Amino acid sequence: MTRTRLLAAVVTFAMPVAAVAAGPVLMHRDPGCPCCEKWAQQVKAQFGRAVRVVDDANRPAFMKARGVPADLASCHTAIIDGMTFEGHVPIADMKRALATHPKGVMGLAVAGMPMGSPGMEMPGMKAQPYDVVAFGPGGRKVFAHH
Repeated sequence: MTRTRLLAAVVTFAMPVAAVAAGPVLMHRDPGCPCCEKWAQQVKAQFGRAVRVVDDANRPAFMKARGVPADLASCHTAIIDGMTFEGHVPIADMKRALATHPKGVMGLAVAGMPMGSPGMEMPGMKAQPYDVVAFGPGGRKVFAHH
C-alpha cells in the first residue's frame, strides 16, 4: 500500500460517524401540504441541513417500507441518518433519538396533525396535547408527551 493510500484509509476510518452520516434530510409528503413546508423549515434551521422534499402520491407505500404503523400516519415521512420520523415530531425529540439510538426503535411518530406541534402552530389557537411514539421491532412506547 502506498503512503498516499494508507493516509487516505486512515483519514476515512478516523472520521466520526456523525460526519459521514450528516447528509440531507429526505421528506416525503402528501402533495402540496403547506404545514410540511413549515416543519421542513424548522428542521433545516435546527439541523443545519438541506431538506429534500418529495411530493409523493403513494406515501402510504413509503411509510410501510419504512416500518411506520398505519395508525401513526400523518402528512409527511422524513428520514434523518437512517431513522424515520413520521409527522410533526419536535426537533428536540428527534435529536434525542438520534443521539441515543434507543434499542429496538426505528423511528418516532406524531399521529395526525395536532395543533401546536412543529409546523402546526397557529396564532390564537390553543395547542393540543400529543404523544411522540417510538416504534420499531421492539414494539411501541411513548417517547415524549407534549
